[in-house]
Amino acid sequence: MSLLLEGASKLQAIRWVRPRLDILDQLLLPHASTYIGIRTSADGHRAIATMQTRGAPAIAIVAALSLAAELLGSYEKVSAMGAEAAAALIEQRLDYLGTSRPTAVNLFDAITKLKAVVSRALASGHSVVDAYVDAAEAMLAADVADNQNIGRFGAEFIERHGGPLKVLTHCNTGALATAGHGTALGIIRSLHGSGELEHVFFTETRPYNQGARLTSYELLVEGIPATMVCDSAVSALLRSDPSIRAIVVGADRVARNGDTANKIGTYQLAIAARFHGRDFIVAAPTTSIDLEMESGEGIVIEERGMDEVLVTEGFAADSVVDGELKRAAVRVAPVGVRAWNPSFDVTPADLITAVVTEKGVFVKSEGAGEFNLLESLDK
Repeated sequence: MSLLLEGASKLQAIRWVRPRLDILDQLLLPHASTYIGIRTSADGHRAIATMQTRGAPAIAIVAALSLAAELLGSYEKVSAMGAEAAAALIEQRLDYLGTSRPTAVNLFDAITKLKAVVSRALASGHSVVDAYVDAAEAMLAADVADNQNIGRFGAEFIERHGGPLKVLTHCNTGALATAGHGTALGIIRSLHGSGELEHVFFTETRPYNQGARLTSYELLVEGIPATMVCDSAVSALLRSDPSIRAIVVGADRVARNGDTANKIGTYQLAIAARFHGRDFIVAAPTTSIDLEMESGEGIVIEERGMDEVLVTEGFAADSVVDGELKRAAVRVAPVGVRAWNPSFDVTPADLITAVVTEKGVFVKSEGAGEFNLLESLDK
């Protein structure tokens, strides 16, 4: 079965042609488009942990399909184990994949759903391997459809300001972070497609430079007019250009009250948006909403190594021109300096204008400082 999903966008970060999974190595972007094979759950775990693939929706899909590739690669061996042993193996591998990125609620949502699929197959006497692979493939297709709906709903919400529109985004939330189209960048892609987008600004997104490396790459490929700004320049930009109507970001996890964990730097953007009277919009599939999490106080924030802040890595400029890429590292801070490097921060719901999902746009009740996402999702 082939699920390349060519219509989703010009970029494909995930390629699945049963039984092969290939992903775009995002550590080499934007200077080289190289696909790497993911044949086992260990390969999937490593790709997620090292950020060869990233973005909450994409992480869940890559994890699910990496195990599907492993099961199909040893189909006869796993089938010969017997249904109960095969189900136990799948659950063990899923638990292992869950350790690759503890913040991504999409990953744990996918794991929970896939375990339920295996349990039902076991109870009904159907092949647990076949059931698992079919479910993983269905997740891939559903992610693209959900992202296209997010793009449509979000574009319509922003268009109420009247065009042409300027917006700003943070990190990378497009086709590279999902199965296709994107969440926050999907909204921008939809605005561009409708002719309502005049310009998009995007942050470099220190310290890992997802904006500079990845969002820039997507916008260039799509032909969307864009300008990169330093993370620390956003407030000055909003003050100097009142025509920027909204900041649109993605999410790794959204609590029941709307508190949102996203790439570090998101919180300060929300503060800047509130001060300057601009919309601050979170775009995320409902799988990113954790209804068991009452507020952002309970969200565990991953802390990464100090060297990501102290040392700047990339490719030597002359090697990019020559086409023979050579990775280089430059130490910015003196030896002995320590750095704090949280991968995410939590933006309080009070600072968020709307949460855009594949089911529609959720806003707070008049006068409320928090969302009631449980009630919104039940409607």
